[in-house]
Amino acid sequence: MSSNLVAIGASWGGLDALRTILHGLPPSLDAAVVVAQHRSPESHRTAFRDLLGAATSLRVCEAGDKDELRPGTVYLAPPDYHLLVDQGGLSLSTDAPVFYARPSIDVLLESAAESYRERCIGLILTGANADGARGLARVVALGGTAIVQDPAEAIREEMPRAALAAVPSARVGKMGEIASLLVELCGSAKVSA
Repeated sequence: MSSNLVAIGASWGGLDALRTILHGLPPSLDAAVVVAQHRSPESHRTAFRDLLGAATSLRVCEAGDKDELRPGTVYLAPPDYHLLVDQGGLSLSTDAPVFYARPSIDVLLESAAESYRERCIGLILTGANADGARGLARVVALGGTAIVQDPAEAIREEMPRAALAAVPSARVGKMGEIASLLVELCGSAKVSA
């Protein structure tokens, strides 16, 4: 099992935010990264992965059922599947959408919190609904760390604002600072240039 887990939720405007953050993370990051980005069920299967992969030195892949989590790897929830973390691995689900979304950020964060507890870092980025707020609260309740993108910088501020309302103690990060904060929390040596 990876030492740490970074669980990220994003929606409207998430591609650019994710590219900025992943660009700043070194391949030596002592964490696996799991991402639930709201996308259409008809989304192209590889375009999102390829766009993020071009922005980072980390390995980026679409998550598969029963994949083992490995440090320095980014696992993306496939379109129209919930992504769950379970005992150092991943599973996929077609359970009902949450906030009209599958993948659901709440589903990802709640499962990540249960499995990684104090080694879980939950991050909520730009988006236009409240998905992720309940999951981020669960991360903190089980001893993990909560980070929220500064709503003033988000393309859509509804999701970060809902997360901050649910977790007022969350660290608020500007886009240029979040990667460094993740590296610090994961105990990695330095941020990628």
